[in-house]
Amino acid sequence: MTDSTPISNPHFSDGSGLMFDRIAKRYDFMNRLISFGLDKGWRKKLLRQLGTLQAGDQVLDLATGTGDVALAICDHAPGVSVIGVDPSEGMLAVGRKKVIQESLEARVSLETGDAQKLPFEDNQFAASCISFGIRNVPDRRKGLSEMARTTRPGGKVVILELSEPEKGMLAPFARFHIHHVVPNLGAFLSGASEYRYLQKSIEAFPSADQFGQMMASCGLVDIQIQKLTLGTAHLYTGTVV
Repeated sequence: MTDSTPISNPHFSDGSGLMFDRIAKRYDFMNRLISFGLDKGWRKKLLRQLGTLQAGDQVLDLATGTGDVALAICDHAPGVSVIGVDPSEGMLAVGRKKVIQESLEARVSLETGDAQKLPFEDNQFAASCISFGIRNVPDRRKGLSEMARTTRPGGKVVILELSEPEKGMLAPFARFHIHHVVPNLGAFLSGASEYRYLQKSIEAFPSADQFGQMMASCGLVDIQIQKLTLGTAHLYTGTVV
């Protein structure tokens, strides 16, 4: 299935901000549980792909959710500020509490917004990233193009996204986890049927090669694709020209 399949497919939930509002308070706990804590390690790899950041630089974190990546960027690069954007006010409310707890109000701003139409200037950011969110953007090309537009030449655009393993001895077990354990455990422990959307959205996402080609079609160069943990996630990096 290619990227042309609309994320609003009637066979599963829409991945909208309102959907994430309903699971915001349980989101962090369920992420740790469902990924066996692997999501933390994946995010560390994302930070390394952002490239060299200097004090005074701004970084864009799309689909910032509850702010984990935005806060991690501040820890990773002292003196750098982060603007996090997400369509879910519920998720952002959780994230803003974290920002206050870490006393990072001067460096982290979490804003409601649409990845397909960003209210930022061309070349504003030193780097940009999106974690586990590009599959929820209705028009992924627009989202990628906006990341490229708002990131300065030479800056990195980094995408971390879940995927469905295709090959390997353990691939069937990983697929079983995604197709059955994730939606059922998520729905049981959180009481939210929205976790069934997670499995469907991963299944509908293009292959790593297809998504890499999409990044290139949006003007990014030097595309790098790194498979993580049996192919259950991929890390994509492109450079703005």
